[in-house]
Amino acid sequence: MAAEKRLAELGITLKTIPVGERPLIPSVQTGNLLYLSGAGPSFSGMRWSGQVGAEYTTEQGYAAARECALQLLSAAQTALGSLDRVQRVVKVLGMVNSAPGFVQQPQVINGCSDLLVQIFGEPGRHARSAVGMAALPNNIPVEIEMILEVGP
Repeated sequence: MAAEKRLAELGITLKTIPVGERPLIPSVQTGNLLYLSGAGPSFSGMRWSGQVGAEYTTEQGYAAARECALQLLSAAQTALGSLDRVQRVVKVLGMVNSAPGFVQQPQVINGCSDLLVQIFGEPGRHARSAVGMAALPNNIPVEIEMILEVGP
């Protein structure tokens, strides 16, 4: 199933991500790989601040990771024109702002992984790392980066 059709079926409308004038850009394509810069849970406009395992539960972290995925997919759609060009999700790196003793980083990053499989099916299955961090920029609970294989 085409990714754009699946997004519509799920009721998801992605946003345009501006490149801006800063040195950091949302994505870089080299050959058939699209590298997406780390994204926080900013898709819905909700302000997230705190650690998973302290201010947020694992389930809330899962929701934050889903928001990261939507932000990343918005950047990919902006860069590619259509997510139908995505041939494979290659790699996901999920970073969780973890309270001391919190060890459920994989369950948090599943919020991203599950959505990718919902949208892309089998090509959405990917290699992944889910790691705990002592802090993330602006105290966000989750940041995720992604690599996609793309076609014409």
